[in-house]
Amino acid sequence: MQRISFPMKIKRVALITPPYHSGVVESAGTWLNLGFVYLAGALRQAGFEVDYYDAMSCWHDWPEIQKRIEDFRPDCVATAAFTASVVDALALLRLAKEINPQVITVIGNVHATFCYEDLVSKNTFLDYVIRGEGEGALPALLTCLKERGSLAKVPNLVYREGKIIHVNRQAPMLTELDRAVPAWDLPDWSMYSYFPKPQSTLAIVSSSRGCTQNCSFCSQKLFWQQTWRARSPENFVAELELLHRQHGVTVAMLADETPTLDRQRWLKILDLLIERQPGVKLLMETRVDDILRDHDIMEKYRLAGIEHIYVGVEAGTQAMLDIFHKGTKVESSKAAIDLINQADIVSETSFVLGMPDETPESIKNTVDLALHYNPDMAFFLAIAPWPYADLYPTLEPHIATDDYRRYNLVDPVVKPIAMTLSEVSEALGGAAQRFFMHKFHKLKTLSPWKQEFMTKVFSILVNNSYLAGQMMAMAQSGKGSMPPEILEIVRQGKTDVGKNFAPIP
Repeated sequence: MQRISFPMKIKRVALITPPYHSGVVESAGTWLNLGFVYLAGALRQAGFEVDYYDAMSCWHDWPEIQKRIEDFRPDCVATAAFTASVVDALALLRLAKEINPQVITVIGNVHATFCYEDLVSKNTFLDYVIRGEGEGALPALLTCLKERGSLAKVPNLVYREGKIIHVNRQAPMLTELDRAVPAWDLPDWSMYSYFPKPQSTLAIVSSSRGCTQNCSFCSQKLFWQQTWRARSPENFVAELELLHRQHGVTVAMLADETPTLDRQRWLKILDLLIERQPGVKLLMETRVDDILRDHDIMEKYRLAGIEHIYVGVEAGTQAMLDIFHKGTKVESSKAAIDLINQADIVSETSFVLGMPDETPESIKNTVDLALHYNPDMAFFLAIAPWPYADLYPTLEPHIATDDYRRYNLVDPVVKPIAMTLSEVSEALGGAAQRFFMHKFHKLKTLSPWKQEFMTKVFSILVNNSYLAGQMMAMAQSGKGSMPPEILEIVRQGKTDVGKNFAPIP
């Protein structure tokens, strides 16, 4: 890496999301970057001026991104990348260097944490990689540069001098999460919305950090080093109250992998939510085993404002669950989904398909199982061979492309022995089509509020998601038995999710 004569004044930091889209999460809402909100708070506490720029959610392209950088004139541009977005993240940092060769460029998040050597060795425009949590490391890096200190003392930092790649020590993870000061005033709240709830304002929040599970296909246990830390119930619920009061937030998605891990803490959160009624409905993910454990308090979940629970089923056979190291049983997943449904909470799960031994018959069997489980929503995802996951060596001989932009759970990139990639893609769409055909035939068996919710979901799926073609074909083929609400959406051919919705390419 060519050494840069950094300016003595390092004041302005631009946190910019890469403009990557796959058509998955964008179909359900516009999601803020929670990591950047925490980073911005830490940077401001250290005396830096921050531009929180969510180019991804703005659907901005390169000319707009260039103008934003030129207008703000940052001393540092930092971005974050999961594997599918890393190509665009690097293009963003390259652009920043073209605008100002003196600007400091930094990348972090999951892909950078594990693939740092590849990043710093191949991209001369990239100055630094930060591994793991960045709230301590990024302010420390910029302070070190400003004071011309020793980079060797900055934790979590990776950088190159000549042909030597320096990998600094990993700092202990933050333990006092209640002391973090996220910069909630920086996001433009008008553009963050949960589309199934028109006119909603959506936040992403975190009540805990970490994952103690051992899933072989996932990055989270690796990123968090199989640790788990939690905020106090009082601190978390107070934040929801603040977001509702100051920023009009009405829906919040918990970013936690397992917010329910500590039952007593979680029970306290539920009781506080019921007592204080913060005005925020919650969407969350948790483990099958935790739902089974909480069978006796599911009514509290509902009274606390939890409207949507995702549990990761992932596989249709016990053998595949064991390969994925899920630590659950097939029959347990059915019982957990039943409990969520009985509490009149929207249930969602997903199935990871396209493993090397996948066949059309095995995909059919998985859809059969999904129908038996009977969640309100099920999504059928293509296995992504993330290069740092435990499962990668098993998948590597079958990887058909090294284009990371396609490692997005939508595009098949692992070729099964008995199927082509196009056959896998068609089977994934057909699985969704068959599942939702069944669900919408039975729409009237749901509670009134779930009927309304699922009708909005269908509007989104048929008009604005990566599944639009399959959903439209499904509805047209089932016209004789589809509910009138669904037929009307097909007839109109448009969505009612609101002005902030951006079309999926």
